[in-house]
Amino acid sequence: QVQLVESGGGSVQAGGSLRLSCAASRFTACMGWFRQAPGKEREGITRIYTIGAGGNTFYADSVKGRFTISRNSAKSTLDLQMNSLKPEDTAMYYCAAESSSSNCRRGIYTYWGQGTQVTVSS
Repeated sequence: QVQLVESGGGSVQAGGSLRLSCAASRFTACMGWFRQAPGKEREGITRIYTIGAGGNTFYADSVKGRFTISRNSAKSTLDLQMNSLKPEDTAMYYCAAESSSSNCRRGIYTYWGQGTQVTVSS
């Protein structure tokens, strides 16, 4: 079992920044961040591999160049630095973890946090 608890969400104006953090009971082979806006499908926005292709990251085009995923081993957290936020970034953000790298590539994650809300106003 892996427990994940997100924090750091909030409200910010367009162009601003937020840093999300996901406290993990342990790290898995692959961990990522997803988001879901009302009425929209869940979107995988970034992931990081901690085993095998260790440290490799992936970003969706929608956040590439603005968001940065990182792992803090000392604090056992998965962090998401979000810069140049846009109103379309408004969503519930979820941290996820998966032991199988192949499942990660297919967007299949076993463990999920409860989510943290991010609201970006124009």
